[in-house]
Amino acid sequence: MTYSCPACAQRLSCSDDFSGLAVVCPLCQHRFIWPKGVPVAESFVIYDLETTGLYPESDEFIQIAAMRFHGGDLCRSETFMSFARPRKTISAFIESYTGVGNREVRNAPRPEEVLKDFSVWIGGATLVVHNGLRFDTKFLEATCRRHGLPTRVVENIDSIHLSKMCFGNARGIGHGLDRVVERLAIGTENVRRHDARGDVELLGQAVSELRRKLGLDRTLAGVPRHLGVLPAL
Repeated sequence: MTYSCPACAQRLSCSDDFSGLAVVCPLCQHRFIWPKGVPVAESFVIYDLETTGLYPESDEFIQIAAMRFHGGDLCRSETFMSFARPRKTISAFIESYTGVGNREVRNAPRPEEVLKDFSVWIGGATLVVHNGLRFDTKFLEATCRRHGLPTRVVENIDSIHLSKMCFGNARGIGHGLDRVVERLAIGTENVRRHDARGDVELLGQAVSELRRKLGLDRTLAGVPRHLGVLPAL
């Protein structure tokens, strides 16, 4: 099996079948421990952001939520959620759209501090996010760049690829999360859309069902990856 060092992202081979072990990267000497009982190649984190707007260079994220996806299973007990306090006031439109307003973020840490904590929490997992290539990954990169944070490379999967693999890419076939959830007949009762926590729950169910429909193994082999960055550990 292989693993990625969470400090330098170097792909390394490991003779042990399961994690829960202390690992020392021979390249940078960083010491870390993988989640117990889960092969490293099967470790994913599904996440979602809410932001002050659409533009990574001028807007900031105001909420991040994530859930682990181990060995092909959604782990609802292993979650990360934080509000983030942006430098500008959250507009009434964004508050009505996401449910996140200035009151919710008043005592929250700044986005760059939240992102540091998130980077530690995910360890060496591969990130999974919907429409990440066009949106979320760009916000994470912009946050690191704006605040001069040392970074590490993180592997990402845009779950839109899973939808296209399953439903095709003919003109008129939409792959937004609402369309995917509808096609997969995933219940949305008591789930608030455009709140990162609700979106992660729905996306997690969608990824699980798409994996089953596509007959993918627990490493999601064959699904395209792209590289992003997070704060270095």
